[in-house]
Amino acid sequence: MILELAILHVKAGKRLAFENDFITASQYIAAIDDYIRHSLKKCIEIENQYVLLVEWSSVEAHEIGFRQSPQYLKWKELLHDYYDPFPQVFHYEDLP
Repeated sequence: MILELAILHVKAGKRLAFENDFITASQYIAAIDDYIRHSLKKCIEIENQYVLLVEWSSVEAHEIGFRQSPQYLKWKELLHDYYDPFPQVFHYEDLP
């Protein structure tokens, strides 16, 4: 299992719209083969900051299976305009 982590900085005044659009966008990521689950967490200390955690079977499931899919285009259309700066995305694996 691979954990994708992205810290999302949402533009001021866009928090509620982002949260609503994220609910809609969730169906697109969940439809991808080798997707396991995801969660979105809102930061308590920093306004408009979130962390997105997505579990995948592999890095390729995310980088190829999702990012090269029609569902990613819908995800991107709904969410990418909310971010400033655009998030960095990292992948983590369990230790043996």
